[in-house]
Amino acid sequence: MEHSNFVHLHLHSQYSLLDGAIKIPDLINQVKEYKMPAVAVTDHGNMFGAMEFFTKATAAGVKPVIGCEVYVAPGSRFEKRNARGSSEASYHLVLLCQNKVGYRNLCYLVSAAYREGFYYKPRIDWELLEKHNEGLIAMTACLGGEIPTLLNLGRDDEAVTRTRQMAEIFDDDRFYLELQENGIDKQTVANNGLIQLSGDLGVPLVATNDCHYLSREDAYAHEVLLCIQTGKTMDDEKRMRFPNDGFYLRSPDEMQELFKHVPQALENTVKIAQRCNLDFDFNTYHFPQYEKPKDKTLAEVLEEMAWQGLDERLTVVRKHKPDFSDEDEKIYRARLERELKTILDMGFPGYFIIVADFINWAKDHDIPVGPGRGSAAGSLVAFSIRITDIDPIPYDLLFERFLNPERISMPDIDVDFCIYGREKVIQYVQQKYGVPNVAQIITFGTLGAKGCIKDVGRALNIPYGEVDKLSKLVPAVLNITLQDALKQEPRIGEMAKGDVRIKELLNVALALEGLTRHASTHAAGVVVTPEPLTDYLPLYTDQKSAGQVTQFPMSYVEKIGLVKFDFLGLKTLTVIDNTLRMIHGAKNPEFDLDIIPMDDEATYQLLGHGDTTGVFQLESSGMKELLIKLKPNCFEDIIAACALYRPGPLGSGMVDDFILRKHGQQDIVYDFDQMEPILKDTYGVIVYQEQVMLISQMLANYSLGGADLLRRAMGKKKAEEMEKQKSLFLAGAKENKLDLKKAEAVFDLMAKFAAYGFNKSHSAAYALIAYQTAYLKAHYPVEFMAGLLTEDMENTDKVIKNIAEVRSMGVEVLPPDINASIRTFTVHESAMRFGLGAVKGVGSAALESIIEERKSGAYRSLHDFCQRVDLSKVNKKVIDALIKCGAFDSLGGKRAQYEAVLENAMEIGQQLQREQQIGQDSLFGMDEMVSHAGTSYAELPDIEEWSDKERLNFEKEALGFYITGHPLSRHSEEIKRFATCDIAGLSDRHDKEEVRVCGIVSAIKELVTKKGDRMAFVNLEDLSGSVEVVVFPEAFQAGADYLQGDEPLMVQGNLDAGEESCKILATEIMLLHDVKEKQARDVHVRVTTTGLTEDQLQSLKHIMMRYAGSCRVHLHMVVPNRSETSIVAAKELSVAASDEFTSAVEKLFGYDVVTFE
Repeated sequence: MEHSNFVHLHLHSQYSLLDGAIKIPDLINQVKEYKMPAVAVTDHGNMFGAMEFFTKATAAGVKPVIGCEVYVAPGSRFEKRNARGSSEASYHLVLLCQNKVGYRNLCYLVSAAYREGFYYKPRIDWELLEKHNEGLIAMTACLGGEIPTLLNLGRDDEAVTRTRQMAEIFDDDRFYLELQENGIDKQTVANNGLIQLSGDLGVPLVATNDCHYLSREDAYAHEVLLCIQTGKTMDDEKRMRFPNDGFYLRSPDEMQELFKHVPQALENTVKIAQRCNLDFDFNTYHFPQYEKPKDKTLAEVLEEMAWQGLDERLTVVRKHKPDFSDEDEKIYRARLERELKTILDMGFPGYFIIVADFINWAKDHDIPVGPGRGSAAGSLVAFSIRITDIDPIPYDLLFERFLNPERISMPDIDVDFCIYGREKVIQYVQQKYGVPNVAQIITFGTLGAKGCIKDVGRALNIPYGEVDKLSKLVPAVLNITLQDALKQEPRIGEMAKGDVRIKELLNVALALEGLTRHASTHAAGVVVTPEPLTDYLPLYTDQKSAGQVTQFPMSYVEKIGLVKFDFLGLKTLTVIDNTLRMIHGAKNPEFDLDIIPMDDEATYQLLGHGDTTGVFQLESSGMKELLIKLKPNCFEDIIAACALYRPGPLGSGMVDDFILRKHGQQDIVYDFDQMEPILKDTYGVIVYQEQVMLISQMLANYSLGGADLLRRAMGKKKAEEMEKQKSLFLAGAKENKLDLKKAEAVFDLMAKFAAYGFNKSHSAAYALIAYQTAYLKAHYPVEFMAGLLTEDMENTDKVIKNIAEVRSMGVEVLPPDINASIRTFTVHESAMRFGLGAVKGVGSAALESIIEERKSGAYRSLHDFCQRVDLSKVNKKVIDALIKCGAFDSLGGKRAQYEAVLENAMEIGQQLQREQQIGQDSLFGMDEMVSHAGTSYAELPDIEEWSDKERLNFEKEALGFYITGHPLSRHSEEIKRFATCDIAGLSDRHDKEEVRVCGIVSAIKELVTKKGDRMAFVNLEDLSGSVEVVVFPEAFQAGADYLQGDEPLMVQGNLDAGEESCKILATEIMLLHDVKEKQARDVHVRVTTTGLTEDQLQSLKHIMMRYAGSCRVHLHMVVPNRSETSIVAAKELSVAASDEFTSAVEKLFGYDVVTFE
């Protein structure tokens, strides 16, 4: 193919964040169409897209030139003052990689720019360029470059000097003067000067177009993108904008026409591309260097660790299983030998040793580590060397699901740490392998369908309400595109047809959707290298944490052979740690969570009753419902519950089969006897991916490695691969003389459930944490809830929900106490006490002062407190909050009394502290001091205590929630009767579903619409949490008086379920008192179909007949994540709205299903 005689060498992809609008696949397609032999990507100050660009261009047969338009400080990169913007703080310079040396140098430069030179932009300087220019070609860039700037300022002599200096640094003809034709007057001045310099100094010219978008038609969308970046709107005359629509990927013919007066500048683009020959080795792993004994190989080290570790593990196994036999031990030893052989054959011993090293360091330093995560829990080697803490053999967890010898890929071990310990482990790894060799991994946020609509709408200055309405029409489907949304939701197109602004918004959003919006740090990924990271890739400095982060995302970090580890912070491990500290400190110093019995009756009772608030993975209302129906009585049931509670299984009917078979209400049938041991624990239902693998091995002679390939093929559903696998499966079944029709049915069944099948190793590891938290809640409920509340202290809604749970458990909740409380929640005999850290405004300095001074003796009075604590840290606002939440109650006075003398107590305290500072004794003794009110020192005035209502409101003010009571407590029965759910339960309801909730108004914001009508945004709170209620004019007019009062309300409306939170669009607001006064007309029974039996429905009918009355019954049948069907029962089955009816129905189903209307 004949190539064009021009190559674009100055181009900004979408990784020039919110500035470049060129998507890499689109770029490559256009370049191929133009028959260009190569193309460069030179993003602003970064190389975020370099590896994506390299791999995709290479695959398409286009030569990739990796580069960067760097920012260069006018002086030293360390000088960061007096600049009024990025244009004063830096010049532009384009650098292109010729080879691997150039790539390494560019990585180093770009990394140093973030690490050392960041000032407005990431900047390098000429000191760095002198040391790190080998293998790089430089171009003088746009009008922001130093030489064009000097030429436009008329400083031609300086331009000559700087050109000479730059050409000396980039010797061997590696320095080019860059011409652009963009219709800007200043560019014409620069071009004339550059051509003159080229002639005078012999420095070659090069032509570019500074491409920021793909085609001329994209210029308007790019202008909107700049508004999104700068926070401006398109009607703002002062917004940042490009001077014209010419900054696109011009064709070779267009470039020939523009630069026909300097043909050598065009020819040089091809010459430069020919000089750039960079390649990567994607077949080598770069393992960190673990310091092993000199006389041993890594393989020998791992083998020694594994065999010794297995012996230690088996010692514990024997204690738990007295009947553990020699034959059992042989199974373990044979499995370990097989796993070790695979690991060594695949060349991964170092990986396991490194992971074991940092995990065991964490355990040895009292940092809680999870029992396992993902498929690594299926490895006996991992269990033996303490990477995981779940024995894979009793639960049929498969090593090949983790590491398949028939498909060589890097092992991937994810590790959960306590949220406070994760950073310490990363620091340990940095210490061990060197800070330059350890970084976290970048991740990019993109303009998704909904977000893009909102961003573009904001930039176009379209009213928020209209944009919000449009974005909410986008179906709540993961990673949905706008094109798909338009197909699935016709109302989006209708809105566009009816409004030219909406049409424009959608057109721009379609153009910008998918562009990279921002960079942040991946939640888990950490990469460790044998040499400094900049030998392999460029580094970014996270703007929030200042942490070192790779510029390539996870997939490309792995693509270039770097080894990454996933360090995750898991709050539940911190909760468990908090709980154990309290247990060890008081009730049971010898308690060991690792040896609790796995058949504990109290724990399974708690699970079967659905009392799982706070229990890991099992606390959603839907999961509680499932547990009540399932009634788990063994650990395998918990593993299954964790795997089954997902949209696919819930909607497929397999959960119903599981529950019915467990309770003997449906026959368990196995197509082949060989399947029974594999499916016995799941009552004949295929729940796990591992079961698919074992069935394939047992029926069709697959190796477990081959079975893992089958599992993957089933998950991907590629027709060609499935046909191939089906033939293999049936051939194996034929060898085993099995009925081929039955075998084909089994294959089809496996293929069907493979879509829903879950990784059993992951489910088992997380089920263990779930069981441990359930055990703690069952046996140490106060300690567990105190540990949970401590971690949720900053989240008011969670605290409200958890306090309600504590009260429902019959545990007394005590307010903070200046003599008894520490920062966190604590246990006092059978009660739980609030920590001082929960009080608003009490920061760490105030806390430290209060607790430190308390070591000298308990505080005896408010005056004593004010005299002793450091009042510069514990100010009036802090003490006022402590009084209002009840922290001084234990001293014997009333809260109103303390509030009355606070000012005087502080005055005396401040006077005494001033005198102590200057070394002066007080002129009077404490007993002689008298307050303004005439009371003597520490004496409290004789005044009435606050009313209950005042007391509770002050508690709410000081803490954000109520402690000693709740205004709704006495209405709990009515709320249960009339509300469709509590506020915490709204997250489990469907978008647009009609709901009724009861609560009190905790905040209200009124506003007037454009039409002059009044409406409001209301914060409604109940015993479980709070929710925003939008009260539009019609509902506001009817209920305005109720919203201003403090009486309990019932709000009826439609649920607006967002991605992160939900709100209620109110249709009616009533006083709860008025609802009670009205006679109930209808009864709603809302049941989920999961595990629902015909017997239950028959029993419901008998109950309805037993409690006959005048209320019509509406039966709501809910298929989880699918649909809800409402059936109105026959008039003769109407019932009485009685508590007896409610109790009978809820006893039948085991959970709250009845509401009245």
